[in-house]
Amino acid sequence: MAGDASRYHAVYEGWTSDPEGFWLNEAKRIDWVDAPRKAFDASLGTYGRWYPDATCNTCFNAVDRHVRDGRGDQAAIIHDSPVTGQKRVITYARLLDEVAALAAVIARHGVEQGDRVILYMPMVPEALMAMLACARLGAVHSVVFGGFAPHELATRINDAQPKLIIAASCGIEPNRVVPYKPMLDQAIEEAHHKPLACLILQRPEREADLIAWRDFDWHQEMADARAKGLKADCVPVAATDPLYILYTSGTTGAPKGVVRDNGGHMVALAWSMEAIYDIKPGEVFWSASDVGWVVGHSYICYAPLLIGATTLVYEGKPVGTPDAGAFWRVIAEHNVVSLFTAPTAFRAIRKEDPDAALIKHYDLSRLRALFLAGERADPPTLKWAEEHLNIPVIDHWWQTETGWAIAANPLGLGLLPVVHGSPTVAMPGYDIQCLDDAGHPVPPGTLGNIVVKLPLPPSCLPTLWNADARFRAAYLDEFPGYYKTADAGMIDADGYVFIMARTDDIINVAGHRLSTGAMEEVLAGHPAIAECAVIGVADALKGQKPVGFVVLKAGRTASEAEVERECVAKVRAEIGPVADFKTMIEVKRLPKTRSGKILRGTMQKIADGLPWTMPATIDDPAILDEITQALSRRGITV
Repeated sequence: MAGDASRYHAVYEGWTSDPEGFWLNEAKRIDWVDAPRKAFDASLGTYGRWYPDATCNTCFNAVDRHVRDGRGDQAAIIHDSPVTGQKRVITYARLLDEVAALAAVIARHGVEQGDRVILYMPMVPEALMAMLACARLGAVHSVVFGGFAPHELATRINDAQPKLIIAASCGIEPNRVVPYKPMLDQAIEEAHHKPLACLILQRPEREADLIAWRDFDWHQEMADARAKGLKADCVPVAATDPLYILYTSGTTGAPKGVVRDNGGHMVALAWSMEAIYDIKPGEVFWSASDVGWVVGHSYICYAPLLIGATTLVYEGKPVGTPDAGAFWRVIAEHNVVSLFTAPTAFRAIRKEDPDAALIKHYDLSRLRALFLAGERADPPTLKWAEEHLNIPVIDHWWQTETGWAIAANPLGLGLLPVVHGSPTVAMPGYDIQCLDDAGHPVPPGTLGNIVVKLPLPPSCLPTLWNADARFRAAYLDEFPGYYKTADAGMIDADGYVFIMARTDDIINVAGHRLSTGAMEEVLAGHPAIAECAVIGVADALKGQKPVGFVVLKAGRTASEAEVERECVAKVRAEIGPVADFKTMIEVKRLPKTRSGKILRGTMQKIADGLPWTMPATIDDPAILDEITQALSRRGITV
């Protein structure tokens, strides 16, 4: 399959023929202190390092150079907070003043180049300012979700060993205020490592009590720095120095800290904004995620600012703040040209407003594209968005570990033909292959392990924080010469990639390896189903049997039993009797992480009666009780 108008094939072949030359040329997008003369050194680190001879500063590239080049009066950050009723616009010039002063405050608390700072913040511009201020000093930030459970925060404090923690007094949910400070205090009490100080952003919705010797008020500290004229300059760092540590979701035991470097990260993100997202300086780009996720790091904070675009920070939900038209209001009001969010957000909107009646109330004429990532985008959701938005809806696939898209349909290079269910093709830098469990290539269209041939491109993790051996064991050892994505899928004869499930979501039914993602795709095609999840439940006879959980649309006429009969027949017809799909359970909602990923692994442990721990990133723990009750109602022992 080829897109006649797309430059993709020429660009990808350009990378294939000269990988180092390709990335050395792309490095011209960045203002360097010492420009790279060498793109890659395979002798360094676990598999090599990018731009080993270069020095730079990420904050300078994201903020200072735009003010220098005349963009000072342009909006850098738009904050839209329906939960507080507040909106703010922060120009690049104002952002520079705030970040330079904040970096001076951070430095006054003893933070120097290479030190770690943990951020425990909600969706406010100050979260981005704190990230940028750390980058300005060459300090390493580690963002932990605001409101994260104290024990999980404590494990991250012990691993990162921060000198300083920056937190807000509270977060705001649609129907409640979440005090952060008591959870922070409990985490510090539990942690073996103790920070020297905490900087607290007091929010009027719930101010926190401060501990006199340790806690400092953000606003007071900033006012003092301004009064004294304190501003920190950008500290040059090696391109290979760490910019941040991001702990992957759902970890148990010792957390797994993904390391991101400075130089390669900037180059890859700047390339992606033009080639994948087709965003130009001055345009408004909205990534409806959270700063606690990698999407928030890459495409709320860094990538839009690196190219001089305007980024939108949204403190709200896709539905309920106040209704399923929330996204449309934000897009229309702020002239958003491209939206990036999780498929789950659109499933929620579709469930509440299946006919998209609320879209008609807003002018979305500036919106050019919708990008989906975070979990598999089911074709019914894609088709619904295409039909009602009448713009390209682009699924793409990447991971916390990579920091940007592994496979995508590059809008900026010219779209390739869309194939529903596929994030399209490999991006430059990624040689994606599909292997069997023994490490041998499988034929096109055959389910297998999706891997990436080493070396990984710029921005991808060089290692895990203080854990090179763990990095090798987790990602490199199973398939020598490749990075293991831990995703299962296939690649067709045209090079289109299909990600079906995490490898632990491949179930074995009477010796047949089957993808739960393929079954979910069939279920999602039923007109009464809003969203679904399929897990493999232990079965004495067949090893495992699939069980589907579905959320039915409001206003449906069919009963649960009718929908179940139709879905069983549909799976049998489209996948075959081998799937042995016979059980579908209606639930009011599915357990998800804050980014919208369905917690299938936890659901499976509950169904199998195995020990499980509460996932640290779960959106609402009460949902797991509902899953337990639903399984019991259908006679599945838990």
